[in-house]
Amino acid sequence: MEKDSRNSDFLHIGSKILGWYSNNARDLPFRQTKDPYKIWICEIVFQQTRINQGLNHYNNFIKRFPDVKILAEAEENEVLLYWKGLGYYSRAINIHKAAQQIMNEYQGVFPNQYEEILTLKGVGKYTAAAVSSICFGGRMPAVDGNFYRVLSRLFADNFDISNSRAFTYFSELATLVMPENVGDFNQAMMDIGSEICKPKNPLCGECPVNEDCLAFSMQKISDYPVKTKKVKAEDLSLTYYFVHRNGQFLIRQRTDDFIWKKLFEFPAAISSDMEPFITGSKTIAHKLTHKNLSIEILNVEVTSEKIWNDFIAENQYQITDVEGSQEKSFPKPLENYIQNSLKD
Repeated sequence: MEKDSRNSDFLHIGSKILGWYSNNARDLPFRQTKDPYKIWICEIVFQQTRINQGLNHYNNFIKRFPDVKILAEAEENEVLLYWKGLGYYSRAINIHKAAQQIMNEYQGVFPNQYEEILTLKGVGKYTAAAVSSICFGGRMPAVDGNFYRVLSRLFADNFDISNSRAFTYFSELATLVMPENVGDFNQAMMDIGSEICKPKNPLCGECPVNEDCLAFSMQKISDYPVKTKKVKAEDLSLTYYFVHRNGQFLIRQRTDDFIWKKLFEFPAAISSDMEPFITGSKTIAHKLTHKNLSIEILNVEVTSEKIWNDFIAENQYQITDVEGSQEKSFPKPLENYIQNSLKD
């Protein structure tokens, strides 16, 4: 970390950030509340989704599940349905389980201590810090990618953000500039990181702390943050059979292991007497965070009612159609295939 005498009083940086936030905070629906349930849901929704892409999803989810009790009592498949389009469906499964945990362990009252929030299913240090600081005045910085980027540039700090100690290191760094109002400070850092101190083409001229930013003064913004460890994506091949007859097709629900937890899918195998009904195939490329998928989908148009019924009985597949499939959650490539498959 390169030091500069201008930064001997780090707390004034936090004050500048709060001043900027008071005049420039984004007008978002979850900013109008201190309800920990709604703040928690918004933090989970926007972990992997940009605000402009996920806002309607958030609003629809809160409208259907306005409090923790209603969410806890809902069927898991309905929760997954309202998560449709956000991806990373394990998040939806976890918030459903966490809602039940709040009902069972905290008598339906959202816990107000950082350590207790951290025990909720699927809640990590960032989310616990965000909810704690915004709703209950907790003094924990909500360190995420935005914090890493802003602080790395502000201090020209070359600590590797892929290091296992990065969260602890940058949490300590954040406390140097953190003012009394930690909740607003955390939200300000989120806004600055996403709107100004962007990964590429940052708007340094609009940054409230550009006079204090060492990377900016040295014209080395692009050098930060430092990240040397790269996770190589695994190549994975999947095969599905789109088995259909008279406008209906067969599906099953995945288990909660591996990818696409609890989502619906097509059969992954067929019996030998169905092979003559294969009329073609399509291969789809799809990327997940750490996997490059190659998905082959074989079209199986069954004309024999007996073979159709026998296959269903032996494998306990569910029968649906395009309209019915809209009430279930499928992986995106399979959902797209369904929408295009039976148009003719």
